Amino acid sequence: MNHARWKPAREKALSEGFTESPEAASERAEIRLAMAFAKAVHDRRNELGLSQAEVAERSGLTQAKVSRIEGAGSVPTLPLLRRLALGLNASLNIALDADHEEVTFTAHPAA
Repeated sequence: MNHARWKPAREKALSEGFTESPEAASERAEIRLAMAFAKAVHDRRNELGLSQAEVAERSGLTQAKVSRIEGAGSVPTLPLLRRLALGLNASLNIALDADHEEVTFTAHPAA
């Protein structure tokens, strides 16, 4: 099944009474959060006009680590979240709900 049909097929199965296992639902939530964070980092980096290497230098990370974060292939620790926020000159905002995750960076005011 191609990617464009995956979500409609899942929604159809759920509407027909199929229930997802708790493990699958938990994994889906983790993936959504990782992807939301990856998008927020990517968007803020582009907003600043920075390369991954520049963000890495400003944050005290490696370019490879920034790439893994932007690719949703890494789950950052709290200290790493702080370093990224400082490197991106922004405050990190994370809102979590049962079925919704929102991750944003709010730019610090210009000095």
